[in-house]
Amino acid sequence: MDSVLIRYHEIALKKGNRQYFTELLKRNLLAAVKDLGPKEVRSLSARLLLTFKKDIDAEITIQRIRTVFGVANFSLVERTARDIGALRTRILESLNGTQFESFRIETQRGDKTFPLTSPEINRQLGAAVKEKSGARVDLMNAEFTVTVEILPRDAFFGFNKIAGAGGLPVGASGRLIALISGGIDSPVAAYRMMQRGCRVIFVHFHSAPYQDNTSQEKVRQLITTLTRHQFLSRLYLVPFGEIQRQIVASVARPLRVVLYRRMMLRIAEAIARKEKAKALVTGESLGQVASQTLDNIVVVQQAARLPILRPLVGMDKQEIIDQARRIGTFEISAIPDQDCCQLFVPKHPATKARFADVEHDEARFDVNELVRYGVDNATEEEFNFPK
Repeated sequence: MDSVLIRYHEIALKKGNRQYFTELLKRNLLAAVKDLGPKEVRSLSARLLLTFKKDIDAEITIQRIRTVFGVANFSLVERTARDIGALRTRILESLNGTQFESFRIETQRGDKTFPLTSPEINRQLGAAVKEKSGARVDLMNAEFTVTVEILPRDAFFGFNKIAGAGGLPVGASGRLIALISGGIDSPVAAYRMMQRGCRVIFVHFHSAPYQDNTSQEKVRQLITTLTRHQFLSRLYLVPFGEIQRQIVASVARPLRVVLYRRMMLRIAEAIARKEKAKALVTGESLGQVASQTLDNIVVVQQAARLPILRPLVGMDKQEIIDQARRIGTFEISAIPDQDCCQLFVPKHPATKARFADVEHDEARFDVNELVRYGVDNATEEEFNFPK
């Protein structure tokens, strides 16, 4: 087979803006398979047709297409002549001993000049498949589906629908900055925002040389996995150990974690201005740890002017773990590391921080100078998919 028929659902609801979203989806599809010899992406009625210059490797193509946000489902299809006899012959040949108990034929007749209607095509092809396979017709819950597309220049057929990633095409909803650790939560938060059409730029805070480089290596692996969805990612590695040391030298223990988080947001916001990003995203889940109590979240977010998005805020830990497993980040996140949040952490951190107390403690050190230090000493790395 040399083509893929792509179907979208949410994009179809965009009405006057639909073309904008479909053009983004086309661009992302071509980026996902750029090393596989794509020919073109054509717009059909509520779907797209991606064609290749030669027969495709089915397994690799399925892996690539199913990670593209905006795709509801898709089928690998083969081009044939616009003739019912040719369609019947190629479908029967392609079944090649495939076993199934029930089936259905789904025809979309994009060219109304074709002499047979969609129900007539379904009946003729269905009769041939039934005779060859011995399976029964089931229009509602078929085990096996044959899809047929009749277009002005060609006809296509394929078998079954493969689930896509859903959501909106990356790039449709603007840029944001994701604070990413080596843990379980923040990669899932970044994934969920990509699925809503955001292009994500990553910021990781590390405490080298006070700690080893494990968290940085984990973050590189996590971003490599997530880049399959947006094809190009940028990572800022911010040295945070010296900033933590200065905070520790200036303030009492209980509020240190809150002060760390506020400094992270300020630095991430400065990077966001450089990248023209419109929001920050974190992996916070309400009440999960001391820094994520409602009181602390309120005090921490006052350090930033940009909106802070928290896609996991209402999820419990098991829900987050389950999604991390589905998207392929859990095993990486589970590798032990030395995260900067573990450095200089008080035994009993404050869970109900008050803004007046935080403001008082921040007056003890030069906030602007520490932000400048973090931004000026950050290093950048880029990730591409396919490589």
